[in-house]
Amino acid sequence: NAGVKISKTKNLWVDAGIFASHIGFESAIGANCWNMTRSILADNSPYFESGAKISYTSKNEKWFLSGLILNGWQRIQRVDGNNTPAFGHQISWTPNEKIMLNSSSFIGSDTPDSARQMRYFHNFYGQFQFNEKFGLIAGFDIGAEQKSISSSDYNVWYSPVLIARYTPGDKLAFAARAEYYSDKAEVIISTGTPNGFQTFGSSINMDVRVMENLLWRLESGTFNSQKDNIFLDRNQNAVSNNYFAGTSLSIAF
Repeated sequence: NAGVKISKTKNLWVDAGIFASHIGFESAIGANCWNMTRSILADNSPYFESGAKISYTSKNEKWFLSGLILNGWQRIQRVDGNNTPAFGHQISWTPNEKIMLNSSSFIGSDTPDSARQMRYFHNFYGQFQFNEKFGLIAGFDIGAEQKSISSSDYNVWYSPVLIARYTPGDKLAFAARAEYYSDKAEVIISTGTPNGFQTFGSSINMDVRVMENLLWRLESGTFNSQKDNIFLDRNQNAVSNNYFAGTSLSIAF
């Protein structure tokens, strides 16, 4: 992507190309996230986008505003037969170093014009750093998509998430996450079951900063489907629960 500052007196930019998503508090760079794995919410909304955006940062850097014109829902180019651009907005407010509130949206279609189903999506989250050791992120996503072309009926999905982080020192950090994702109509997550994806998730995470640029992480968690057996156990039997444990080692340079 490339950008140009279009004002001599204001921090006003126009950017175009492929860039990081304006939606959510987690990124594709794992070491920048509080947990080793991403939330269900993050993994089912865009990590990147393509198009153009105009962005403004206030002089005191407390406000950030952006308007976007996009090629679709995490797409480099539009779906074949789709000639309608998507749109988005982002507003972030950072009144001080301890609080940040963000509102982001997406409006568009991820289908060809001949079968256009409009999608309306909003992401809201707050990040709070109470002191040097304790931090909290609270987020909520909600989306609605037309059931068929020109329909006044919509399929709705939503997801709340809460992440708490404790950092006792420079080399050690712990994080815990609780989340829920409801997508009964399988707009975003397809299960092929009668009640779709309605799942609680929880995890606990430990980070060890081995060196300044070397991060070792451990995480364990569980998913629990509220309606259907949507997971597979080691014998390939359908079950309602899924457990995992993982580790990662990342190097920054």
